[in-house]
Amino acid sequence: MDTTLTYNAMMAEQDKRIAETVSRERGRLGNFIRRRVPDASEAEDILQDVFYEFVAAYRLPEPIEQVGAWLFRVARNRIIDRFRKKKEEPLPQVSGEADEGTWLDEVLPSADAGPEAAYARSVLLEELYAALAELPEEQRTIFIAHELDGRSFKELAAESGVGVNTLLARKRYAVMHLRAKLKVIYDEFNL
Repeated sequence: MDTTLTYNAMMAEQDKRIAETVSRERGRLGNFIRRRVPDASEAEDILQDVFYEFVAAYRLPEPIEQVGAWLFRVARNRIIDRFRKKKEEPLPQVSGEADEGTWLDEVLPSADAGPEAAYARSVLLEELYAALAELPEEQRTIFIAHELDGRSFKELAAESGVGVNTLLARKRYAVMHLRAKLKVIYDEFNL
């Protein structure tokens, strides 16, 4: 009976320490994660995963030294894992001849499909132009030249004197920025 009381007292003390640590580190750790993960619900999921892992590790016989550093290391690892699991969706490719239009015409609602579709198209285009304006000049130029004008990377590299890999990297950064900026509005219209 005495060992049961001692065990319960030890577990209560562990619970108290865990709760103190969680309340002390929650704000800093949450800010750390939110600065690196733009989606608020994903950031909260990662925060909960980190605290779940903390509770499990805290109950092990070996103590965690430097709890704050341990929590931030686990958070960083969870963020990296989350981004590794995500598959980037490729931009739609232009189908058929160049005079049929661009992939942009394929992913946006048709202006001829009624007033709601025309409104959605205008809002999405407005958001696209605003997001493009936020890009650094080099990224914006390569994105527009390749995606909207249909020019090849080889052609752009020969013209600018910048290597193909550098142009690819610039376009990739542009695409990542545009996806992040346009995802909310795109999902809102449920396209």
